[in-house]
Amino acid sequence: MKNLNVIWMMAVVFVMSTASVLGQSEAKKNKIIADSKMAKAEFIKADALMKDLFENAHGYVIFPNVGKGGFGIGGAAGNGVVYEKGKIIGMAKLSQLSIGFQAGGQAYREVIFFEAKKDLSRFEESNFEFSAQASAVAATEGASANVKYAEGVMVFTALKGGLMYEASVGGQKFKFNKL
Repeated sequence: MKNLNVIWMMAVVFVMSTASVLGQSEAKKNKIIADSKMAKAEFIKADALMKDLFENAHGYVIFPNVGKGGFGIGGAAGNGVVYEKGKIIGMAKLSQLSIGFQAGGQAYREVIFFEAKKDLSRFEESNFEFSAQASAVAATEGASANVKYAEGVMVFTALKGGLMYEASVGGQKFKFNKL
């Protein structure tokens, strides 16, 4: 029974991670863009100081709806919008696989700020991924005040709902598609 759960979860993660942003309909892209604008407003509402980050970063990617779940083996996936100097330049796909003690599911938003052109370019080449050691800051009032770029990136998340217990190891991988 446990082996069947593991195989099922791996199949779900595989399907989520291989779905292409390019294959999305125009209506779905427009929904993701609208959701990213709303997520940006929610990040700024949670921490007004983030407005400066959005205005001063060379670029950023917003994943407005990331779903995460697991039981032993877990995964997460979401689609996002990539901005350079405040203008949309492409769409992105986030996928994550994790192994360890975890149970439950949750939904969250994620924004990644890029300090310079070279950092955004690394993301655009789809060579960008976070290891298990990468950390994100929860977007709460004043959270961005003392956060600094680490290797040209800064990451914030905001929980939307759900409950998940987790002590796992994993990483996020990204795929960029230029518009």
